[in-house]
Amino acid sequence: MGMPTLAYRVDSAVPPPGYSTFIVGESSLATTVSFSSFTTTSATAVDSTNSNSTHWSPAHSSTLYRIDNWGAPYFAVNDSGNITVRPHGSSTLSHQEIDLLKVVKKASDPKSVGGLGLQMPLIVRFPDVLKNRLESLQSAFVSAIQTQGYESRYQGVYPVKCNQDRFVVEDIVKFGTPFRFGLEAGSKPELLLAMSCLCKGNPEALLICNGFKDAEYISLALLARKFQFNTVIVLEQEEEVKLVIDISKKLSVRPVIGLRAKLRTKHSGHFGSTSGEKGKFGLTTNHILRVVKDLHDSDMLDCLQLLHFHIGSQIPSTALLQDGVSEAAQIYSELTRLGADMKVIDIGGGLGIDYDGSKSGNSDLSVSYSLEEYASAVVNAIQVVCDRKSVKHPIICSESGRAIVSHHSVLIFEAMSTTDTAPSMNQINLPFIELSEDARSDYWNMSDAVMRHDNETCLFYADQLKQRCVQQFKEGSLGIEQLAAVDGLFDLVTKTIVETEPVRTYLVNLSIFTSIPDFWSIGQIFPIVPIHRLDQKPEVKAILSDLTCDSDGKIDKFIGGEANLPLHKPGNGQYYLGMFLGGAYQEALGGVHNLFGSPSVVTVLQSDGPHSFAITHAMSGPSCADVLRVMQHEPKLMFENLKHRAEEFCGIDAGSCLASTVARSFQNMPYLEPRSSCSLIAMNNSGFYYCNEEDYYAGSETGANKDEHWSYCFA
Repeated sequence: MGMPTLAYRVDSAVPPPGYSTFIVGESSLATTVSFSSFTTTSATAVDSTNSNSTHWSPAHSSTLYRIDNWGAPYFAVNDSGNITVRPHGSSTLSHQEIDLLKVVKKASDPKSVGGLGLQMPLIVRFPDVLKNRLESLQSAFVSAIQTQGYESRYQGVYPVKCNQDRFVVEDIVKFGTPFRFGLEAGSKPELLLAMSCLCKGNPEALLICNGFKDAEYISLALLARKFQFNTVIVLEQEEEVKLVIDISKKLSVRPVIGLRAKLRTKHSGHFGSTSGEKGKFGLTTNHILRVVKDLHDSDMLDCLQLLHFHIGSQIPSTALLQDGVSEAAQIYSELTRLGADMKVIDIGGGLGIDYDGSKSGNSDLSVSYSLEEYASAVVNAIQVVCDRKSVKHPIICSESGRAIVSHHSVLIFEAMSTTDTAPSMNQINLPFIELSEDARSDYWNMSDAVMRHDNETCLFYADQLKQRCVQQFKEGSLGIEQLAAVDGLFDLVTKTIVETEPVRTYLVNLSIFTSIPDFWSIGQIFPIVPIHRLDQKPEVKAILSDLTCDSDGKIDKFIGGEANLPLHKPGNGQYYLGMFLGGAYQEALGGVHNLFGSPSVVTVLQSDGPHSFAITHAMSGPSCADVLRVMQHEPKLMFENLKHRAEEFCGIDAGSCLASTVARSFQNMPYLEPRSSCSLIAMNNSGFYYCNEEDYYAGSETGANKDEHWSYCFA
């Protein structure tokens, strides 16, 4: 006597692996246990927004992905369902909006059809957005200063550690020239970079030298002073003051010195781990007093002109901000009283980004203030303390990096394929002949629970049945076909009862470790959204899995505290996703895990031409040869070894042709190329495959032993 069939009818059903060959023993009973009316324990809609409507509009997608919350005023959805970039923020006119899909198409389409032929993934930079962010920050401080009657000015610097890309730094210097906007460096290479870029900047722009310093660093900073840069050496450790005094005398340079104060105000979030009395950086009050004495004894106390502090990135509220700024202003006033020629208070970084659009002050992903509120809080806190102490209002400097560069860069990558975590099936037949008595008992108990609509009991016996069958398989008494059918049944029960819409895994053409390292390392979450098809309702819950051979290479946390991302079913063409607000730190921190290099890059300016944009700079991502060199391999030597190997085992002619294909691989990017022309479709009489027909015929016509078929070309 057989077991009853558990039926579950869906469209386009696919049987479980091995199911078609699983036909042994007696046939199953005609009795059918239906799952179709089973009560589910989770919501069935991807999102509650307009879930009962048969219509879907771009506005619904904007709400679903919270684009207006985290993206305003730079990102929106147009009537075609594509993400648009508003390069001038709230001042952008409708005809100036840039369709992001059109940019991606222009960058990635083959050159034969007018594209640039760049391989994905792709970073798209918008210098206009960068300019607007810098101007908005400047405007916020100017407004606060004028409104509150503050008697000095704001003069910011950009910390190059956020994104050291040449074009980013050069643009900031160019856009900041009218505002005396400067740069901050935290290492010797960054200092060299900053000095070079500021050659074209405003002569009054500050060059702030932070970070731990040795004699070479200090000498370089003093030479910058000699080159007429407005350089300030900020002391991070007490020992540095003696180096500054000694080297400045040897070089005959009168330095400008700053102190980094270790405040008692502490930021309790993740980014505040270096703040407070036990923080990594800065001088305590005792250290500060000893530095003041050393400078006084060396007749250099007038060189002390700046006070710096930093209470951590992503400061969540203006209350915490004002607390820290007020404490620093007190120290600034005391240094003035002690005889230092104080002129600047550098409030460091901390101006936050609202990554999830929640406007919350209780999360590392958000902040509860605007640019204007931030500037107003800073100006007010300094002014109140200085007025009380009868101290001249200082120049206000900030080192806002994340707030300046985050919005201007968008990472675009493709979803290559998708898999279900649970298969869709019409029905599962389990011939009892292969099952143990205990397993058959679990099956009948599960069937009874189905009839009673007892979800919890059904899941219990389904799990127990699966575990018993796994044990049978390990003991060798159950075949792989039977085990596959049991796995399919368990997935079916779980899918039907627990989650009507299974979460799928989308394979994306990306390395998370290279392009989104903060997600892997500190759990930083960025907005990820399809850049097109937003006029269609997403039908799939998904997580993202990258190309790396690492279990951490996945994204399974999204803004809003969600464990999955609503996506569309893949179509015939490319399906592009965008990661937004990632312009800070991600490129600087990315490595070469699995030897995946950085993405291709294009720079896009708003234009009054027919497409509203112009690509002014394009650079392909590093090739396989490039990333191999990073790890001390020599691609040319590697190729020669492989060429000799091919000729040894495949013959001179065939080996040379095959070596030519290997040479091409050295020059290509490590990422997947979905439209690659490299398909092993041609075969010669010896049975060796060639890359494509062009290679095959070229080899036949010119002779496979010619150098051009295997020579390795490198930049």
